[in-house]
Amino acid sequence: MSDRLQPGDTAPAFTLSDADGNEVSLADHKGRKVIVYFYPAALTPGCTKQACDFTDNLDVLAGAGYDVIGISPDKPEKLAKFREKEHLKVTLLADPDRTVLTEYGAFGEKKLYGKTVTGVIRSTFVVDEDGKVERALYNVKATGHVAKILKDLSISI
Repeated sequence: MSDRLQPGDTAPAFTLSDADGNEVSLADHKGRKVIVYFYPAALTPGCTKQACDFTDNLDVLAGAGYDVIGISPDKPEKLAKFREKEHLKVTLLADPDRTVLTEYGAFGEKKLYGKTVTGVIRSTFVVDEDGKVERALYNVKATGHVAKILKDLSISI
């Protein structure tokens, strides 16, 4: 398991496929703040709630200068189904080999129903305009997470 990122660290660069198979890089967002969130699996209840919360608040976040990218180990085809079914507007990226998840410390051992398992650690990172980590949040809750981010970043709805 890789080390966890800390505020001030350079956010690991990445280029991944989106739901349509197009390549998206963190570098594409240079000059804007980016919220990068990692979630375990598309089309599951918690991940759906989280993605819908981000979609519902996308205009508010964009107005405050933030882009939003969701990353999971799902393949692009599954992300496309997820986007269509839930009418998602956030950019969803596929990391099936878990390279980026690992670089961000968002894949490894975690507790699930009292057992230690290896998997995706639901995590969110706020990356500044220069590619530095502003906030690194691990083991976040799917429900209420976006509201907490808005509050922490002093963004009013």
